[in-house]
Amino acid sequence: MCYDISFTVELRVLGDYFPDLVFDEQIKIDFSLGEHIAGHAHADHPVIYRNRKDQLLHCRLMEWGCIPFYVKDLKAFAKQRSSMLNARSERVVDDKSSYWYKIRNRRCLVPVKGIYEHRAIRGWKKKVPYYITIPGQGLFFLPGLYSMVETTDTETGEITQLPSFTIITRRANSLMKNIHNDGDNRNRMPLFLTRELASRWLEKEEMTEDEIREILDFEMPADALDALPVFTIRSAKQRPDNKAKNEYWEWEKLPALGELNPD
Repeated sequence: MCYDISFTVELRVLGDYFPDLVFDEQIKIDFSLGEHIAGHAHADHPVIYRNRKDQLLHCRLMEWGCIPFYVKDLKAFAKQRSSMLNARSERVVDDKSSYWYKIRNRRCLVPVKGIYEHRAIRGWKKKVPYYITIPGQGLFFLPGLYSMVETTDTETGEITQLPSFTIITRRANSLMKNIHNDGDNRNRMPLFLTRELASRWLEKEEMTEDEIREILDFEMPADALDALPVFTIRSAKQRPDNKAKNEYWEWEKLPALGELNPD
């Protein structure tokens, strides 16, 4: 699945990809925290979507971890929210009972510089994190779905909308199978898109199920991705060399990908 991403790109660069992009608000990002963004923190992240009122592409901050529009008690939903960080592509158009099918036309793009995934190695207590990027692209987009839920301030009674999003995943390609090789959701990866497919994902508000399925069926070739082992990311422990979290780290006696993986 995809629970860890990196985004250290100036927001103005998004305009190079979408020249008519409208920013809903002044977005401020702490780039020192952008090296590693953990989904379970449910933090705000800039997301691009097609506004239903003016039909233009907009960018705004949304919380990672989709909150269904029918949820009224956010505190009660908190324990379930981690299951909404990702949406399986197979359910978006093929599972008509799922929430993802209901919001299949609330599509969005999540800009990232790279994503992290953890690899289990037989005999090792800890998993090794890898930083995965698309070479030659300092920025790329992961497809997602977004939701809007109304929240009420208990003191003022003011009603506001809380936007949230999920990242779509699919079956892993050969590279990602050798990295995401353990756990209940093993052999999954985020749905990496080409620039053309990313544009098509937001080309219009309403898309047919076949149009959506065609994009969801795309598999980024393994040789189009780059994977670097990095130092532990889910820890407050500083790297011994003081380099960024997304820079290469040499693990002693690290087997080549595909070797000594769990059965």
